[in-house]
Amino acid sequence: MDWWFLPLLTVVGVAVGFINVMAAGGSLISMPVLILLGLEPATANGTNRVAILVQNITAVSRFKAKGYSDTRLSLTLTLCTIPGAVAGAAAAVVIDPVLFKRILGAVLVAAVILILRRSAPASTAGKGPSRPVLAHLAMVGTGFYGGFLQGGVGFLVMPILHTLLRLDLVRVNMHKVFIIGGYTIPALMVFAFQGKVWWIGGLALAVGNAAGAWIGTHVTITRGERAIRAVFTIAVIAMGIKLLFA
Repeated sequence: MDWWFLPLLTVVGVAVGFINVMAAGGSLISMPVLILLGLEPATANGTNRVAILVQNITAVSRFKAKGYSDTRLSLTLTLCTIPGAVAGAAAAVVIDPVLFKRILGAVLVAAVILILRRSAPASTAGKGPSRPVLAHLAMVGTGFYGGFLQGGVGFLVMPILHTLLRLDLVRVNMHKVFIIGGYTIPALMVFAFQGKVWWIGGLALAVGNAAGAWIGTHVTITRGERAIRAVFTIAVIAMGIKLLFA
């Protein structure tokens, strides 16, 4: 591949990392970009995991430095995702490339419809009973989806944590980046073992994702729920435009 692809991926990564931390759906940008650059779908999927891992390590560190951390809850939720993530990644490696592209396209459409119907999560933290057992069970299926595709997994994680655990959106994002970062490790190992990772491109994308994650974490903490909802809405509009003019 041409060398100029690398700085392009870094620039794309900044936007992707910011969107992923503030809301979700950034991988629905980076995945198609990697495929357009010539990677087969499985390799694009694996390469994207390098950036996702670095992005979430950055975000977790930033949240913790600012006093936002609940390691015990984050860890138990993450452990529930890992079996599904490994199974999902194994399925993604062997799936037919044409079918994978169709699934990715269907997810793009479903994500836009879902978010347009529900908008950003309402401010319901503390207004109902917490259901930690149900939240942990929901993470199992979330892990499979995240291991298989990754793109848009935050659209699943955020409502689960916000609705079932009654967390405010800042803490939702705090746990979200820990959970996704955690299950990304075994998922990436599956892709790497099968030779489905373009490491140079993944690292170039990771530089941008890390920068975007740092910015997104800062905005999440300093601006709070209003900023999260704003980015959520912008993400919806951007994906809608992409679908209309694709």
